Amino acid sequence: MTIEEQYLKHAHLHRHQALELQAVAYRENLIATGKKYEDPSALNRYEYEIFSQCGEDGIIEEIFHRIGTTNRYFIEFGAGNGLQNSTAALLLKNWVGLWIEADPKNLATVQNKFSALLTKHRLTLLSSFITAENIETLFSEAEVPAELDLLSIDIDGNDYWVWKNITRYNPRVVLCEYNSRYGRDLQWVMRYNPDHQWNGSCYYGASLKSLELLGRSKGYKLVACNLAGVNAFFVRDDCVGAHFSPPFTAEFHYEPQRFFLVNNPLQSADFGDFVSV
Repeated sequence: MTIEEQYLKHAHLHRHQALELQAVAYRENLIATGKKYEDPSALNRYEYEIFSQCGEDGIIEEIFHRIGTTNRYFIEFGAGNGLQNSTAALLLKNWVGLWIEADPKNLATVQNKFSALLTKHRLTLLSSFITAENIETLFSEAEVPAELDLLSIDIDGNDYWVWKNITRYNPRVVLCEYNSRYGRDLQWVMRYNPDHQWNGSCYYGASLKSLELLGRSKGYKLVACNLAGVNAFFVRDDCVGAHFSPPFTAEFHYEPQRFFLVNNPLQSADFGDFVSV
């Protein structure tokens, strides 16, 4: 490596570290000064990342600290390569679950990196493109329990319609990506297209208000959104109790687009066989 190349590499690392520190400081200041975060039950206070990108690991942990777990079973569709998603960290905590993914490269990475857990049947992997029509068939094929602790939905498009069509399964907690571009009170849902694939634009998913209303119709309350304005968290009515911050509305819990808070660490994510000692 030439001196010039070494300089550019170190300059890049320093810029990355500076941006990371700025993001941490911004998040801490937001929590310290934002009025709605003063409530000790505000979930954003607990955000952190292990394998998630936007604090989901911390929020999920805190939700189940409050409501407890049952079978510690999760489902995530749109799981990617497993190295940056919302449920990989749960595998470190003796959960079991199902990932559904369509991309061949992502599937190959999961089969390689998570081979030990796949062999032990701690993790099940299905290769499939997800639609509103096939989602419950896929659950049935994987022998998913009707009652489970967590469902994570992130398919960059038909999230609303797929969740709407899940009627025979009752997760206690649902994590769903929302389109923060459409604000806190606008009802907007991408028209259903079973062949949709995200093209990188703002045309995907559903507004937070539309997801709040869908969740309400299915017996869930909106309890938080992460600070990056990416994912919304819903808890089933019978589990809510006095554990979370009302009102359970999009107007209150909405977080705007803050994609600069998406975690892009200097160390690349990886996973391998491990022991808990």
